[in-house]
Amino acid sequence: MGIVSTLKRRVATRLLARSTRNGIDLRKLRFLPDSVTMPLQREGLDPLPEMAQVRAEAPVTRLTQMFGKGIWLVTGYDEARALLARGDQLSNDLGQFVSQEGRDPSEQIGGLGMTDPPHHTVLRKYLTPEFTKHKLARLEPVIEQIVEARLDAMAADGPVVDLVDQFAFPIPFEVICELLGLPVDDRARFHNLGAARFDLSQGGVGVFGAAAHTREFLISQVTRQRLEPGAGLIGSLLREHGDELDDVTLGGLADGVFLGGYETSASMLALGTYLLAQHPEAMALLRDGDDAAVDGLVEELLRHLTVVQLAFLRFAREDLELGGQQIKAGDCIGISLLGANRDPALTDDPDTFDPRREPTRHLAFGHGLHRCVGAELARLELRISLRALARRFPDLEVTVDDDQLDFRRLSAVYGVDALPVRLYPALGDYDASQATATMGA
Repeated sequence: MGIVSTLKRRVATRLLARSTRNGIDLRKLRFLPDSVTMPLQREGLDPLPEMAQVRAEAPVTRLTQMFGKGIWLVTGYDEARALLARGDQLSNDLGQFVSQEGRDPSEQIGGLGMTDPPHHTVLRKYLTPEFTKHKLARLEPVIEQIVEARLDAMAADGPVVDLVDQFAFPIPFEVICELLGLPVDDRARFHNLGAARFDLSQGGVGVFGAAAHTREFLISQVTRQRLEPGAGLIGSLLREHGDELDDVTLGGLADGVFLGGYETSASMLALGTYLLAQHPEAMALLRDGDDAAVDGLVEELLRHLTVVQLAFLRFAREDLELGGQQIKAGDCIGISLLGANRDPALTDDPDTFDPRREPTRHLAFGHGLHRCVGAELARLELRISLRALARRFPDLEVTVDDDQLDFRRLSAVYGVDALPVRLYPALGDYDASQATATMGA
């Protein structure tokens, strides 16, 4: 496995070079072997060059030992899709990782992504009806109002604003709060609790500690709403299944919705805008294209950016074969969704952003048992938000050079800390009601 040794040296060198600028304490990364951090590193929006080398030579690669277990990295599209479809042979239970970090396994993150059947099957049946097109249609005008309010605020604060602070994060945060039915007075605290949720540089204890605090907050919301259910998802589940769901279980479901729908959408909006600003033809398509063309563009953004860099870690329940490799029961498997979505096996010229690319069967939302239950909500947010942005500020430009942007190193969800942009309003009168009326459902 000479490629792994070379990979470890290259990634370690990159981390050392970036540690001071990005505030990474390398001592806190001891729980992650150097080679495991490779799929969490990028050059701008692209995977490290080593990713393509690993994928070409061994799309299923044994890296090292972690927590006394063998760990594998899957970077090939066909192998990743096949593995994600084999949910009955895998476990998503991260309790063993929490135990290794000195925490009680009962404190681990709730939600669907880290549970196994049959418990996962039971939990998913509660959430799935909340994300039907019928339910989401009710949320669409709320999203439009949130977006227009953000654009108005940006116009008032411009001409130069931080798009991350004023657009990318506030929109999905407000959408998730509306979806869950959180009281306005509690949202500032909720925002603060979620800030460190995805930062792997704080180590395993920090990650699970941040998750536990967020979950505790949501459990307290369930306890309060059990007395008087609100209008959101928490209240809906209490009214329909309150006798079946205790506060901890429902709080875990709400936590899973937050985990899957906040930082991911925020990063997509920020990085999507950054990418669109470099492609005027894509901005024009967003502004003037029909619904089918805009839907295709959104799918290409999802594929090309793949902000969820790694799927939740899996453990083999039994010995299995994948990509010519023999994986032992108990081994840990990391699936690089970015590596898979940039595989030539999925589409031609995969490292090129093509706004008119035919939609692919990408893995940005995962696949199989654990495919993101909120995928359609994410698409809806992106379509409404980016289209409104393109119509309001079609010529916006990033005001700093690429090397001045601080991308989120070693984060489970890739993103950028700030994105200063200069706003150039569209010529002529802007009619928000006319623009939103043409948006597809």
